[in-house]
Amino acid sequence: MQSRLRVQGQAIQPMLVTFPFGLFVCAVIFDLADVAGGPVLLGEVGYWTAVAALVAAALTAVAGMVDLWDVPPDTTRRTAITFNLVNAGMAGLFLLSCLIRADAPHRGATAALLATELLALAVGGVGVRLGARLIRHFDTGRVEATHRPPPARLTQGGAPF
Repeated sequence: MQSRLRVQGQAIQPMLVTFPFGLFVCAVIFDLADVAGGPVLLGEVGYWTAVAALVAAALTAVAGMVDLWDVPPDTTRRTAITFNLVNAGMAGLFLLSCLIRADAPHRGATAALLATELLALAVGGVGVRLGARLIRHFDTGRVEATHRPPPARLTQGGAPF
């Protein structure tokens, strides 16, 4: 299977998926520091990091839906659909957290919201595992370069000897 969305021969969606997941992890770290008694600014940064992750997740979901169009109807398609649904579930839990915090004066996290975000990261971990399975399945035709010829040795005049 070839992805419709590619950059220099590489599928875009597996590259994009790292951005929302990484931003969600950063948001949880900021919120954990906020709940642990850190400065109020950490809760605000955690909130806006989660918002940025939601935007990245939406873009990733669009790329995933475009790629899903070409997946053959077999167990691989079920895995791809499950992967997209799991990632949507993770994003949905973070969206819930962001919506609850949107009207707060400092947008800081509470222990309950932090627990929701940790649950969302656990769901995202399942998505990472499913994504790795899909990458292994679709990346079987790619051959890694294991041996490169040594560089030509040059003399002072620039010609190889």
